[in-house]
Amino acid sequence: MELLRPSSVAELDGGLPIHGGTEVVPLLRDGILHADKLVDVRGIVPSGVRGDRIGAGTTLAELEADATVPEALREACRLAASPQLRNMGSVGGNLLQSTRCWYWRLKYPCRLHGGDRCHAREGEHREHAIFANDFCASAHPSDVAAALLALDARLHTTRRELPLADLYRLPNEASRELTTLEPGELLLELALPAVESSVYLKAMDRQRWSFPQVGVAAARVAGEVRVALAGVAPVPWLLDGPGALDAATPLPRTAWKVDVARALVRRALDRV
Repeated sequence: MELLRPSSVAELDGGLPIHGGTEVVPLLRDGILHADKLVDVRGIVPSGVRGDRIGAGTTLAELEADATVPEALREACRLAASPQLRNMGSVGGNLLQSTRCWYWRLKYPCRLHGGDRCHAREGEHREHAIFANDFCASAHPSDVAAALLALDARLHTTRRELPLADLYRLPNEASRELTTLEPGELLLELALPAVESSVYLKAMDRQRWSFPQVGVAAARVAGEVRVALAGVAPVPWLLDGPGALDAATPLPRTAWKVDVARALVRRALDRV
């Protein structure tokens, strides 16, 4: 396998981008990703916090430690992983991490792998989605994505600017992709509006360093309260109103997530 280290966007020419490697390396090891060429993008992707701008190469540990970063994002970073992973993993990579669905990870021929079945719907699915789970019941694992969705972040890539919500898409028969990034397109920077208050709360199977069973981010932005969830849909999920959880479609063994989400949403709203 060839490793390239371009110094500018103009030098990009195919290959699989890699930054901290906390997501890409395990997927390569397990044979889920395949690449002849890896492209180390650390020399291209900005890092650091500059006012309302966050470089996509900023590590979770750096965000967690920066007092100028909204509380919801700092807490999401703190709870996301072990110290070792937080010091390696970038915010851009975290937004693009793959589902933890064990059927997908074990390379079952599920719909995300191009098959015609969601094995989780008829199999073991205690940790799976309670929204938008008819085609694929996987649950998006990013605490950080939920926090940034609640914070109404915008993304800058090598090709465009877009709201964070537009980075994600629900899979269907026409396309099994969960993001709208085009081949060769890189996340460069995030922009945050002025945030009045925010919080991130998380239910997980272990006390620390576990993926969210239900994560709830709430933020007051320009007088509006936004609430976004992790671990409840194939993509980060923005609630569209106080009764939005009534529209959940849990599977037999995920109904408990609805109750947990209700409790965490109430607590988060009280905090903001």
